[in-house]
Amino acid sequence: MSQVSSASAPADHTASAPLRLARHRQFLVTLLGVYPVITLILYVILPLTRGWQIWQTTLIVAPLMVAIMVFWLIPLIQKRFGRFIMRPAR
Repeated sequence: MSQVSSASAPADHTASAPLRLARHRQFLVTLLGVYPVITLILYVILPLTRGWQIWQTTLIVAPLMVAIMVFWLIPLIQKRFGRFIMRPAR
């Protein structure tokens, strides 16, 4: 019969509480990041697409904005503001 020593698996009483996403904070930080990016994209794209239907312009703008968000903006927000947008779970 084997016994498990309590020293082999010590309990970590210093571990922090689990964190949960504070969506309103994430919303605020994301909005502050998205607004200047989408404004810049529109300043560049709209003169090039003058006379196009709105859906055609959006077809160019949307993939560009999503790519910027996925590959640059969201990782930047998580890195720089991760502690701000996370809160202890209840």
